Amino acid sequence: MTGYDLIDEAVVDAPPEAVWEALLAEFRGARAWWAPDNTFSPVSGSPDEVGGEVRVTVHTRGADKGGPKLRFTARTTAVEPARRLSVEYVDGVFRGTSDFLLDPLDAGRRTRIGMHFAGRPAGWLKVLAKVADIGAQHSRSTSDAFVRLGRVLERRPAPEAAR
Repeated sequence: MTGYDLIDEAVVDAPPEAVWEALLAEFRGARAWWAPDNTFSPVSGSPDEVGGEVRVTVHTRGADKGGPKLRFTARTTAVEPARRLSVEYVDGVFRGTSDFLLDPLDAGRRTRIGMHFAGRPAGWLKVLAKVADIGAQHSRSTSDAFVRLGRVLERRPAPEAAR
């Protein structure tokens, strides 16, 4: 059986609190930096509360571009604000877990964001996974999203400038 155990990381020039808020906003449907690859919509509760559920759609050709869509539901299992958000994939084309980890760097001025995805395809994706490198596509999409996250946060005014 095909399974994945992937870790993707990036360093973002923003404090962990800003990265945390951007991550939560994306899970609430912001479409600010993970799109066009992935979009998110809340199902129940809040993504930063244990038990909250979010519907994830992977757009294989980009959002609003047609092509196959991979859909699954993530349920929050652990929350440490500005440090860790853990989810379990409970429905759809993936089963498994992901941990989003934020580590402060440079006295909190920068953040290492990491995603540890441990999962396996379910349903029709099991067939596709035999001919497509889903793991490589996942890592490319996640890495691209983290680059876009960095760009989005770089454009935000620093707290001193916002006053």
